[in-house]
Amino acid sequence: MDNSIALVTGANKGIGKEIARLLAGAGLTVYVGSRDAARGERAVEEIGGDTRPLVLDVTDAVSVAAAVRQVAALDILVNNAGISGEGATPEHEDADAFRRVYETNVFGIVTVTNAFLPALRRSEHPRIVNVSSGTGSLTWSTGPQFPHRGTYAAYRSSKTALNALTVLYAHSLADDGFKVNALAPGLRRTDLNATAVASDGDPAEAAEGAVRLALLPDDGPSGEFFSWDGTPVPW
Repeated sequence: MDNSIALVTGANKGIGKEIARLLAGAGLTVYVGSRDAARGERAVEEIGGDTRPLVLDVTDAVSVAAAVRQVAALDILVNNAGISGEGATPEHEDADAFRRVYETNVFGIVTVTNAFLPALRRSEHPRIVNVSSGTGSLTWSTGPQFPHRGTYAAYRSSKTALNALTVLYAHSLADDGFKVNALAPGLRRTDLNATAVASDGDPAEAAEGAVRLALLPDDGPSGEFFSWDGTPVPW
């Protein structure tokens, strides 16, 4: 993966920023995707290495198209940008709230992935990493891992949908040499929501799991769901 080029969406803060930092530290050229130009530029200054700011709003097709024109070559796409919405249960969440979350967490991933596929197809080792959530695992949601309260319904169901997309992309792109996998980063100290803000989980620890998937060898897995520590997560 020497001289590889990566793009990380939502990389001006949190887990995305740590993913960009680790990839740059490994010698890659890294596009730091950020909706806000100034925040992206600050992140690039703080990360260092061969990082480049890229204005990219995954919910805006015009923004995505403009970003594509600035990236001539790409080997790794990390779909990290995401929002959680409120912690409501489904009967207390209206359809518009679901749409807002899905616009970023599901439709945004489709928009960005499809837009950058031509560049990724030119890579000898194309990799796609979708930052999902363990709360999107239906097995864990119905098991003892999480309280059975039905909270964060929009967020959790959006990540379940993202997991399905991961499998479908992995299958459809397999003949082109792609490795497409999903990551459960664990609860991390980010501004995703109030629960995350109060957490003591290190974002850099989650980023290590994403980088592991981004740098998979050609005989590595595809269409699978992994925790930050490399262990499989059930769908």
